[in-house]
Amino acid sequence: MGEHVDALADREGWRAEDFAARVHYQGAGDAFSIEYYEPSDCVLYWKVKDDGETAVPVGRDTVPDPLRERIREDLAAAGIDADAEDRRL
Repeated sequence: MGEHVDALADREGWRAEDFAARVHYQGAGDAFSIEYYEPSDCVLYWKVKDDGETAVPVGRDTVPDPLRERIREDLAAAGIDADAEDRRL
């Protein structure tokens, strides 16, 4: 694991998986899985379907602003440039 992935894993709800860190959020009837990838220094958003098993990637513009802000705060607290949240692959 990388330094930034380890730092994110110390944040509430985050867990590390090799070169990535993942967190899950639910609110307003929607569930999201958010992943930070250290090698590409970017964040991907996935919307989790009602079955809880299937997730599809979604664009940032479909993610509620408060959730995006929370992710940016977690990134910054882990020593990662918060702009990574908006970085495209």
